Amino acid sequence: MKADHTNFITLLRHGKEEGILFVIETYGGYLRTIVRRRLFALPDLVDDCMNDIFFGIWKNIGSYDDTKGSFQNWAAAVARLTAIDYLRRAAREQRALSLEALELDLAQEDAGIAVLAEQELSDEMQELLSCLNEKDKELFLRIYGQEEDPDTVGAGLGLSKNSVYVRLFRGKKKMRAFAANRKGM
Repeated sequence: MKADHTNFITLLRHGKEEGILFVIETYGGYLRTIVRRRLFALPDLVDDCMNDIFFGIWKNIGSYDDTKGSFQNWAAAVARLTAIDYLRRAAREQRALSLEALELDLAQEDAGIAVLAEQELSDEMQELLSCLNEKDKELFLRIYGQEEDPDTVGAGLGLSKNSVYVRLFRGKKKMRAFAANRKGM
């Protein structure tokens, strides 16, 4: 059966392909104009939106009531609402992408700050350790820097457990005095 202005709605309601082909040929340009007005900033979405509009008309023809208005107005409403849905979806995706980019930027910035802070702490630590002799420096770096067990470090350096703790105590005392003199200058 050939579709025309008198029977295309009946064909659509019966699920006949001729009905939707008639809608595409007859109202396609008009509906595309409506979509382009809404999606002017997103021209790559127009074709997908048009496909969804025609699919929506095909599936929802049962909600069309010819006593309330013309088919053209109903189809235009479907087109406007579908285009608005596409705009909302694009805005959500844009916000999500912006948020991901912001998180990535913050992560990179945090990594940069961490490297700078670590370098600054390392420089300050080297300056504080400069007041100690080489054996005490190694003791402090291995116990506090590398978090090794004091007993193991002492055994490796040929020191008893008691002398390790005495050296740590005296080294801390020297570093405090060194830091206090440095601040007073």
